[in-house]
Amino acid sequence: MDPATLIGLAIAFGAILGAIILEGSSPMSVVLLPPILLVIVGTIGATIAGTRMADLSLVVAGAKKALTGKAVDASATIDVVVSLAERARREGLLALEDAAKDVEDEFLRDGLQAAIDGTDPEDLREMLTDRIETKRTTDKVATGFFSTMGGYAPTVGIIGTVVSLVHVLENLSEPEELGHLIAAALVATFWGLVSANIIYLPMAGRLKRLSETECAQMELVVEGLMAVQAGSNPRLVAQRLRSLVPAGPAKAKPAKPPKAA
Repeated sequence: MDPATLIGLAIAFGAILGAIILEGSSPMSVVLLPPILLVIVGTIGATIAGTRMADLSLVVAGAKKALTGKAVDASATIDVVVSLAERARREGLLALEDAAKDVEDEFLRDGLQAAIDGTDPEDLREMLTDRIETKRTTDKVATGFFSTMGGYAPTVGIIGTVVSLVHVLENLSEPEELGHLIAAALVATFWGLVSANIIYLPMAGRLKRLSETECAQMELVVEGLMAVQAGSNPRLVAQRLRSLVPAGPAKAKPAKPPKAA
């Protein structure tokens, strides 16, 4: 898991918990099962109503990815592509047949195999670009689902508060209970806002960011494969690919000189 996820959640919930304690209240005062169930289940139900059943598997996978997904390592990919470029320049493209089987990146492996099979460079670029666009479209399903949940949750929380206030009005004859009942009624709004702004919307934002970095990685692979297929100088390939990567994700490394045949 990316530590940013844990750090962010810890800071957000820690701030809420600290505020409750500093106000002199008990954290358990907002842990009420009925409003929590209403907000969570109601939000999920409303969001499902606006999507397709076929998309739910993508949503489940997206939720897991948002919690456990890691950023791609551009440096490692560049090193692999440069190594392939060195061998292709030294021994020819067909010599990469065995090396392709050991490539862990499925996108890179498929593209490399297509290049080895003699696919026209323009056709290869178009095929790989189409796969990237398909991935972008697929990733938007889970991102959109959690963004929609972030929009519904506060409203569902208000619905819960209204339902509870109806119960409050039914008990006006017991003034000593009104304070407790009104406080409990506002808990639904509390969880609607918390779940939307600290869980659902951040998850959508994280999925969007992960998709952006993964698609950028795939675009990097496309440029690398084009260079490998063209038999470009490995040093130039390394410089070209590293120029496409922001300074943070991949540290600049000097390209290794081609080995003598």
